[in-house]
Amino acid sequence: MNRTSKALVRTLLKAGAATVPATSGTVVLIYHRVGATSGLDVDLPTADFARQIEWLAHTERVAPLGRALEFLTAPTGDANDIVLTFDDGTADFAEDALPVLVEHKVPCTLYLATAFVEEQRPFSDGGRPLSWSALRDACATGLVDVASHTHTHAVLDRLPPGRAADELDRSRQLIEDRLGRACTDFAYPKAVAPSAAAAAEVRARFRSAALGGTRANRAGHTDVYRLARSPVQRSDGKRYFERKVAGGMGLEDSLRRVANRWRYRNATT
Repeated sequence: MNRTSKALVRTLLKAGAATVPATSGTVVLIYHRVGATSGLDVDLPTADFARQIEWLAHTERVAPLGRALEFLTAPTGDANDIVLTFDDGTADFAEDALPVLVEHKVPCTLYLATAFVEEQRPFSDGGRPLSWSALRDACATGLVDVASHTHTHAVLDRLPPGRAADELDRSRQLIEDRLGRACTDFAYPKAVAPSAAAAAEVRARFRSAALGGTRANRAGHTDVYRLARSPVQRSDGKRYFERKVAGGMGLEDSLRRVANRWRYRNATT
């Protein structure tokens, strides 16, 4: 399928997904890249990202992940926070995204694949990794929390027995040693749902774990070890971005998961 055909399919899929009613609750957004240097749909132009963050700041609903978890697990209450998360740990987080977040005082959680930072290993799409010093500066703003995304961006349920624990422990230890702060949360690479064994290893180490889902998380009805997150894409534009913030576009995720089962059938990272 060529690029034009893919764009048409994406447009039709988003239009169909937008017709399905949204669900209310806490919405967790996934950002991957900012700067539009890779050509990926998850790599937003900085100007688009800045407009989104300004708009989100004006909603006065953006909250740190920790506060959102408290509302989601409270016996009563209506959780309707918006939580910003970033995946992987590419250098554009510090260079392009962070200045915008600081300008608007918007908090976020960065799920970090630590091997890329520790070894200064480029990501598969050519993305440059963050440095530990840049991460320390980011944390010093008081707006950034750093969480685990495994050590090597490993898909946990496809690893030999024992390796999942090693991936989690190495990642958490590096974050705590290099940044001097607790690592309490986790996100599954590629949003692939875990095996029972992998899920048990995660639950033993973290207070929350995130997947995909493209829907809101409802207080009293959410397993915080299976948090739903909504990926922000360049092709969303204003209309579909705001729809995702409202808890919609779940059909898009359902069809993406079907496609990803084939796309990532042999992937281990």
